Amino acid sequence: MNLKRTALVASFGALAFGATVSAASAQPMHHPRQAEVLDRAAHQQQMIRHDERIGRISPARAHRLQRADHRIVMQEHRMARHNGGYITRAQQHRLNRQENQVARRMPG
Repeated sequence: MNLKRTALVASFGALAFGATVSAASAQPMHHPRQAEVLDRAAHQQQMIRHDERIGRISPARAHRLQRADHRIVMQEHRMARHNGGYITRAQQHRLNRQENQVARRMPG
């Protein structure tokens, strides 16, 4: 009985380890242009949260800026899906211009 239980636990452990490894390898690798746009959007989100936390902008304005930034990220995901996992240089410039517009609406 003890041998059966040990074998069962070992097989479940191996199955769980395999699922963890395959889930980790399923993480998408980002193209450098895509990574640059996403890193910039993440940094801008942090700046918006910081400005809201210290009282430089109102919660409503922070929400509007975050929503605009989120739309840019979603647009980037759609573009990448359409192009097979990456964005073109022209799309990168377009997304950066949109990020610039959001950044101009931020204080500071």
